[in-house]
Amino acid sequence: MIVNGLQKLSLLDYPTKTAATIFFAGCNFRCPFCHNGDLVLNSEKADKIDDEEIMEFLKTRVGLLDGICITGGEPLLKNDLMPFISKVKEMGFLVKLDTNGSFPMRLKELLGSGMIDYVAMDVKNSKDKYGLTSGIPKIMQTDIINKIEASIKLLTDSSVDYEFRTTVTKELHDLNDMEEIGKWIQGSKKYVIQNFMDSEKTIAKGFSSQDEEWILEAKKIVQKYVDEVLTR
Repeated sequence: MIVNGLQKLSLLDYPTKTAATIFFAGCNFRCPFCHNGDLVLNSEKADKIDDEEIMEFLKTRVGLLDGICITGGEPLLKNDLMPFISKVKEMGFLVKLDTNGSFPMRLKELLGSGMIDYVAMDVKNSKDKYGLTSGIPKIMQTDIINKIEASIKLLTDSSVDYEFRTTVTKELHDLNDMEEIGKWIQGSKKYVIQNFMDSEKTIAKGFSSQDEEWILEAKKIVQKYVDEVLTR
């Protein structure tokens, strides 16, 4: 199995844990504000690291790191992800998965395996703006929304710890969208509002972060529907 990036230490990617972050290239979305655009658009040019090299590195971190974060791109595109995670779990690491939620059957398989300890799932926007925000053709929007809803239910019904999260921009998100997202994930235990941060690797230019007042108002709105709302 080929891995496309490794951050040897992160204090941010796995909440309250020290972790190494493992990146997989390729994604079925084209979110214009994505800060990992190089992994999405130029996956064939991404770094290529054999998984055995990753395992050798992780052996040196047993007892030093709490876990690993698997991210992308979209990791659930990888058919051989399960055996990779199994090797990591055998070393005693916790595993966090980042996903866009558009592969509910693969998510269900992983949740049922008992090998995933935490899932961070993106909820890109309100349903009406999902295609625009995720960069998918309009004809695919209904199918994608159905898959997102299936993944939301899988996580809320699961015993695995999770968070839903939205990266917000001035150009794509308004307070009405936050109300709709809150209703969509109503009853879930954790939701994170992530303010957009510009970088040279974004897929498209022209996006900006929301101001602090907007973020606080958005938080108040979603708090009506979700147990815990955080900003990041």
